Amino acid sequence: MDIDKTFSQFASRAAKITGTPATFLVCVALVVVWAVSGPIFKFSETWQLVINTGTTIITFLMVFLIQNTQNRDSAAVQAKLDELILNSAAQDGFIGIEDLSDKELESLHSRLGKAADSHERLATRLDEEVKRRKDHGSSDKKSRTPAKSGKSGSPRKRASAPRRKASTKAADSSSGRQ
Repeated sequence: MDIDKTFSQFASRAAKITGTPATFLVCVALVVVWAVSGPIFKFSETWQLVINTGTTIITFLMVFLIQNTQNRDSAAVQAKLDELILNSAAQDGFIGIEDLSDKELESLHSRLGKAADSHERLATRLDEEVKRRKDHGSSDKKSRTPAKSGKSGSPRKRASAPRRKASTKAADSSSGRQ
C-alpha cells in the first residue's frame, strides 16, 4: 500500500468535499446550533471549549490537506507548462524557473519587460515603415495605373507578414537564439 498515493487520493476527495456549498451550509448550521445551545448550557466554559477545540482541530488538519492538494496542482501545472515550452519556440531555459529565488525571478521579470518594450518599439517602427511604403507606393500607383478591383487580401494582411518575421528575429536575437 503506497501511503503517498493513498494520502493524495484522500486529500483530493477531502478538498472537493469541503469546497462544496453543502459542506459550508452544514458548518453554518453547526455554528448556529452551537450558538442557540448557549443558553441551555448557560454559556459555560465547556460550551465555549467545544466550538474552540472543534474548529481548531479541523483548521489544523485542513491546512495540511489543502497544502498537499495545492502542491500537487502546482506541480501538475508546471509539468504542463514545461511540456508546452519543450514543444514550442519558447526558450527551454524557462523550464524549472519556479525553483529560482525571489530576487532571481524579479531580475528575470525585469529583463522580460525590457525585451517586451524593445519588441513593441520594433513593431511600431515596422508598422510605420510599412505604412510609409504603402502610402508612397499607392501615390505612385494612382498616378500610373488605375486601381484594380477584385484583389485578394487586404493591404493590412500583406503588411503584417514582415512584422511577424522581424519580431521573431528580434525575439530570437534578444534571447540569444540565432
